[in-house]
Order: sequence, then C-alpha cells, then structure tokens
Amino acid sequence: MNTHDDILQAVYRVILERKAHPTEKSYTASLMEKGVDKILKKLGEEATELVIAGKGGSRDEIVYEAADLFFHTLVLLGYRDIPLDDIYAELRRRFGISGIEEKESRPS
Repeated sequence: MNTHDDILQAVYRVILERKAHPTEKSYTASLMEKGVDKILKKLGEEATELVIAGKGGSRDEIVYEAADLFFHTLVLLGYRDIPLDDIYAELRRRFGISGIEEKESRPS
C-alpha cells in the first residue's frame, strides 16, 4: 500500500480476499465463516466499547475503539457484498443537507 491509498479501501480489499480465500489463522475469515449473527454481535460490542470510551476514556482509547468499529463495519459490508463506493456515494448525497431534512426525505 502506498501513502496515497485510501486505508478503508485497502482494509476492505483484504477483507474481501480473506472472504474469498479463507485461512485458519484469519480472524476475518473466522467471522465470515460464523455468519452474520457473529459479525453483528462483534459490531454491537465494538459500538458499545466506543460509547464507553467516548464517555470517559482517553483520546487513545476512543481512537482504538473507533478503528475497531470501522473494521467490523467493513467486515459486515464485505459479508453482504456492499462496496465502499456505495457508502461513499450515500455520504456524498447527504453532504451539505441538514440531518433533519435528510431524515425527513427518507421513505417511511
């Protein structure tokens, strides 16, 4: 990876590689093998850990837990074959729009 690569894309590519070619020593492959319920459980745990760190943890703890949450979110996206470009496109669509307006524009 060169210094200009998008780290989220680089990690996502590795996740997809581990999904396509699992090995025994791959944490990602083990999550994929265990299925969506295990992935969602880990995602929930990481979200909770970030909330706890955000409430009273140090800056380093918040960074560490946010990275864990990002990673496990990428695992879920990879499991569901949702490319990061779809997430980037959705964020671009929302950019510059009030969060209140954006939520009101969603179909019920």
